[in-house]
Amino acid sequence: MLVIAPAAACSSGGSDQENSTHQIDIGPLIHTSATGEKADPTKAYSVTTDGSTKLGAVTVTGPDGQPVAGQLAADQQHWQTTDPLRAGTAYTVKVAAEDGNGGHGESETTFTTDAAQHVVTAELGPDSSGSGVYGVGQPLTVKLSEAVTDPAARQQIERGLTITSQPAVTGAWYWVDDENLHFRPQDYWPANTTVKLAYDLPGVRISDGVFGGEQQTLALRTGDRVEALVDAGTHELTYKRNGAVVKTIPVTTGKPGFSTRNGIKVVLGQEADVRMSGETIGIPEGSSESYDLDVKWATRVTWSGEYVHAAPWSTWAQGKENVSHGCTGMSTDEAKWFFDNTRVGDIVQVVNSQGHEMEPFGNGFGDWNINFDEYAKHSALGKPVTTTAPAAATNASPSPSPSPSASASASASTSAQAGGR
Repeated sequence: MLVIAPAAACSSGGSDQENSTHQIDIGPLIHTSATGEKADPTKAYSVTTDGSTKLGAVTVTGPDGQPVAGQLAADQQHWQTTDPLRAGTAYTVKVAAEDGNGGHGESETTFTTDAAQHVVTAELGPDSSGSGVYGVGQPLTVKLSEAVTDPAARQQIERGLTITSQPAVTGAWYWVDDENLHFRPQDYWPANTTVKLAYDLPGVRISDGVFGGEQQTLALRTGDRVEALVDAGTHELTYKRNGAVVKTIPVTTGKPGFSTRNGIKVVLGQEADVRMSGETIGIPEGSSESYDLDVKWATRVTWSGEYVHAAPWSTWAQGKENVSHGCTGMSTDEAKWFFDNTRVGDIVQVVNSQGHEMEPFGNGFGDWNINFDEYAKHSALGKPVTTTAPAAATNASPSPSPSPSASASASASTSAQAGGR
């Protein structure tokens, strides 16, 4: 409803009255594009006079207190928004107008845009419902509720994704496919970094008829910089924490025909006990390569079943030759130590294997095997992102976990594709 400013007090008559400044009721003289108190968010909102007055200042303000950009026509008879409106959002409109004879008036009204019929929501990862502490190799992930293919719409999605971190880093988004994005820094995350990711597009137009869903946020922290280098040529795993070598472990990796993948991998999960079967990687039951084993202290690095795990049956080969079906095997005591000193997001890099290179996507997190300049080219905005430091008032981080093992899953159930690849 229009709220009209009260009429001014009476003034003297004659020509002085005609030329004096006085209040007029502009309510009947202006019209808006709203239907009642509702407006279509897919269209510009407009204010128009009946021709007897000229518009002065017009402001349309959202619930955040920020005005929506608009443009006044040269004849001052028409004003309309130039920035898109958000769906399902209440706005306040203030209008000033004058009649050219000293009369002026102001009005204030409100309208609410129609709710979006088609929204894109986002699921943010990694899931930090546990300790919220991850290794320095952990990418951030966004899974959209539906495919987004239009380049301009993808740019809008990226603009609505904000990352704050302490310390700040330079990184980039990568569209893995039409529904999934990853973010990684140029180098690994610094140790003990606090990170917050937000999807902030509620009611924002993404493309014709499509709007952003409700806001989502995720907070996490990185732990120490843990890197495990597996050298398939020397049959040795070198464990480093914050750049310092802590331990070297004799290992065996994949034998010919089952060679371990080269490249940088990220720890995906940990299982204290897992059943591994050759059938899950295509080895027929009863063949000379067939196996079905109860495996202890398994740290997973690919979804297809490659682990770092205890292999007491191959201690004779560890440090000497490669006899596994693709996993990195070690003694039970060493595997327990590795399990306890590793967390999701830590780095495991394999070198000097005869195997294929780690896939960038689809079999875990192979993001680090892509050159950063090439990685950034797969952003819809086509450029790196520098994270901003969080404001002091919001610089809260998840509580640190006492050790990597505190974030490890001790599940005894068999995971899909736990087959030694």
